[in-house]
Amino acid sequence: MLLAALTGLFMGIGYLLGGGVGMIIAFAVAAATNLWAYWNSDKMVLKMYNAQEVDETHGSGAVRRYAENVRELATNAGMPIPKIYVIQNDQPNAFATGRNPENAAVAATTGLLGILTDQELAGVMAHELAHVKNRDTLTMTITATLAGAITMLANFALFFRGGNRGAGGIIGAIAIMILAPMAAAVVQMAISRGREYEADRMGAEISGKPEHLASALVKISNGAARIPNAVAERHPETGQMMIINPLTGKGRDNLFSTHPATQNRIDRLLAMAGSTRVRLDPDGPSPFEAPRRGPWG
Repeated sequence: MLLAALTGLFMGIGYLLGGGVGMIIAFAVAAATNLWAYWNSDKMVLKMYNAQEVDETHGSGAVRRYAENVRELATNAGMPIPKIYVIQNDQPNAFATGRNPENAAVAATTGLLGILTDQELAGVMAHELAHVKNRDTLTMTITATLAGAITMLANFALFFRGGNRGAGGIIGAIAIMILAPMAAAVVQMAISRGREYEADRMGAEISGKPEHLASALVKISNGAARIPNAVAERHPETGQMMIINPLTGKGRDNLFSTHPATQNRIDRLLAMAGSTRVRLDPDGPSPFEAPRRGPWG
C-alpha cells in the first residue's frame, strides 16, 4: 500500500508538472542512479566502514562464535550463507547488505560482539538474515528510486511551472518543490520502519527465541545512546541500514524516523514470547541476561 501511494504520488506530480514526457525522464534518471547503487552500494558501505571479512578460522573466540552463529542460522533458515564481516567500532550495531540472498553480507561491530551473549547475538543476526531473506534491499531500492524521481521532479518545478504568469504558478511550483520531497520521505521512512518490524518478527522465528532479540535491542539501544559512531555521523545516509539508529539511541515513531521506537519493538517481541513487558532503561543492563565478562567474552 505504501509503495502504491509513493507510485501514485510520483505519477500525479510528474503529470502535473511535465506531462507524460517529464514523468518518464525523471523516472529514467532516478532508476539509472539507483540501479547503479543497487549493484554497488554493498561494496561501498562495507569499504566505508572498513569492514573485514571473517569466518570460523579468524580472530578471537567471539569472532569465531559469531561466524558459526551466522552459518548455523542461515543453514537452518534454508538460505545461502552470506559473507560475514566485522567492523572495528565501539558502538554496538549490525547491518545486512547485498542485492539478493545469493550476494548478501552481514556485518557486526566489535562493540556488539563485546556486549552480547551468544543467544542475543543469534537474535540480532537472525534479524539481519530476515532482511536478506525478505529482499528488503530490493524493496528499499525501489522505494529510493521512486522517492528520488519525485525529488527530481520537484526540483524541476520552477522550470515547468515557474514561467506561468501570475503568482499562482510560482507559488504552486515552490509548494511542490518543498512538499513533494517531504511527502516522499515520509512514505519512504514509513516503509523502512515497516521492514524493521517484519525483520524482528521473522528473525524471532528464525532464532526461535524472541526474548533474546528483545534483550539484545535493550543493550544495543543503551550502547548507541552513549557511544558515538564517527563513520555514521559522517555518512548519516547509512543509518537506516543498522538494527538501531547509530545517530541516536532514542526517539519515537514519528514521521521522519527511519527506525521504529525501540520500546515498541521490544514490546512486540515479548508479546511473541509470552513474556511480561519490560521498560527500556537507558542506564540499566539487560533485564534478561548478564553480559559476558570482558569485551570479548
